[in-house]
Amino acid sequence: MTTPRLFSTYADVTPYVTKDGSVIRELMHPLVQGNQAQSLAEATLPPGGRTLRHRHRLTEELYHFTAGQGVMILGEERFAVVAGDTVAIPPGTAHGLENPGPQPLVLLCACTPAYAHDDTELLEVQP
Repeated sequence: MTTPRLFSTYADVTPYVTKDGSVIRELMHPLVQGNQAQSLAEATLPPGGRTLRHRHRLTEELYHFTAGQGVMILGEERFAVVAGDTVAIPPGTAHGLENPGPQPLVLLCACTPAYAHDDTELLEVQP
């Protein structure tokens, strides 16, 4: 039996596009590294970009912004976010991001339970 490697190297993690349209680099995930209950990803939203509004039935998310500035949509609220801000997104809460700024909006996203495409419900269609 192979022992899980509870370690990842940034350069070895291939980014992909999630259902909501953000570019994700999954830094730690149970299906890859073998940790048990949560995942951690870096998301990047380019200047002028936005994610589709969506929600997760089971997953609680924490967004911690590390670069840029943007607009967080959380339920019926819209508010500005900048590097250093952190937002909690309870399960079942509609949310999305917009980046009207001139620089990429970068954030860390912690998910418990770990992120799963099947737990993502899109609330709008791709334009």
